[in-house]
Amino acid sequence: MGRTVAVVADRVGWEERELIRRAPEFGLRIDWVNDESLCLGDPGAASIDGYDALLVRSRSYTRGGLLATLAESSGVPVLNSAAAIHACENKLVLRAVLRSAGVPVPDFRLALSRKDFTRALEDLGLPAVLKPVYGGMGKRVTLIRDADLAPSVYDYVEDLGHAFEQACLVEPYLGGGSVRCLVVGREIVAAAEFESAGADWRSNAALGNQSRALAHDPEVHKLVDGVVDRLGEGIYGVDLFKTPSGHLVNEVNHAPAWRGVASTTGADIPAAVARHLQEILA
Repeated sequence: MGRTVAVVADRVGWEERELIRRAPEFGLRIDWVNDESLCLGDPGAASIDGYDALLVRSRSYTRGGLLATLAESSGVPVLNSAAAIHACENKLVLRAVLRSAGVPVPDFRLALSRKDFTRALEDLGLPAVLKPVYGGMGKRVTLIRDADLAPSVYDYVEDLGHAFEQACLVEPYLGGGSVRCLVVGREIVAAAEFESAGADWRSNAALGNQSRALAHDPEVHKLVDGVVDRLGEGIYGVDLFKTPSGHLVNEVNHAPAWRGVASTTGADIPAAVARHLQEILA
């Protein structure tokens, strides 16, 4: 067997199983390494000895970037880079990083208190979306349509959120559709449009919403190029909103699920990832 790669994750999902299963076709061996079992620190930490590269797919809001930082300090190639993961783990940091690079993102306000939240709704109007700075898969994202309901919604943030969980973004509601681009290296290997289905307004692939393959769109490619220029080559799920004035980058996921976009487009994403790993290890 050729080069060995550790896929660092908190669990083995469909994507990880496919990568492990397909790896021998590309002269690779991919092992799952639990992201809670590495105990990194000293550059000679034995837990990553023997691996030629690490593919970090931790779903944790914090572990991925920390582990990538230490692995990079040990001289092990890491995908994605620690800097990219740290940016993607935090929605506010990502928005600031992309905006500073000229990549268009939705208007937003940071809400660290009830006063912030109230002011944000005054500034942006209703309907508005409240979302945690740390989070993914559409969890704890709330659409606020009614001004009378807004204070009660924030009660849950104050009473049930702990520490960084209380940091939220407020942004205008931009409709029930989104575009998910699965990027490997610099290339969009699959792109699909997702629409909210039924009573759930969120257009998220993890929620099983309706989808269709997206035809080539030069504007989408230009935006994705801007994201990769800023974050570096890697494996990303780039989520876009389509507005009357053009697309906006909503989120970038550093450990994207791709089962939904693969089934919609027919793209062989595990093969694309494996070939990218080959290039890194060449």
